[in-house]
Amino acid sequence: MADLKLDSIDLKILDAVQRDGRITKLALAERVGLSATPAWLRLRKLEDAGIITGYHASVDLRQVAPITTVLVEVTLGSHRQADFDRFERAIRDIAQVVACWSVGGGIDYMLKIVTRDIDAYQRLIDGLLAREIGIDRYFTYVVTRAIKDQPLAAEIAAGT
Repeated sequence: MADLKLDSIDLKILDAVQRDGRITKLALAERVGLSATPAWLRLRKLEDAGIITGYHASVDLRQVAPITTVLVEVTLGSHRQADFDRFERAIRDIAQVVACWSVGGGIDYMLKIVTRDIDAYQRLIDGLLAREIGIDRYFTYVVTRAIKDQPLAAEIAAGT
């Protein structure tokens, strides 16, 4: 985390831009209780500090094409740094792997994979296994319904 100390207005700004990345200067100012220039300067400060890393459109992929979301637990066969590095390099280059987390506990990684269907997912996994990137075991969990998919940074930072 940046060395920048966030106050309640900064958290309101983060909440506002996470909910609406296209918010106008005036609307942002109204939402956080400042005039336009101070609100915009604070937004720029959050961007410059690397707390806000970009603005993105939230796309409902199901409106574009049928998709299947799969969560995958991965355990590597060996646990040297080179093994972790090899796996992580391979995963970074796969567009269908939309998230990958190194986790503590009985597994090494959790992946979020989005593909057209289960068959495409299985072909992806088969390809990963064929590449010999260190996967010893994997467990697949098909997402049947997304209840909530995006944490809001301001709520987490505020401890609520």
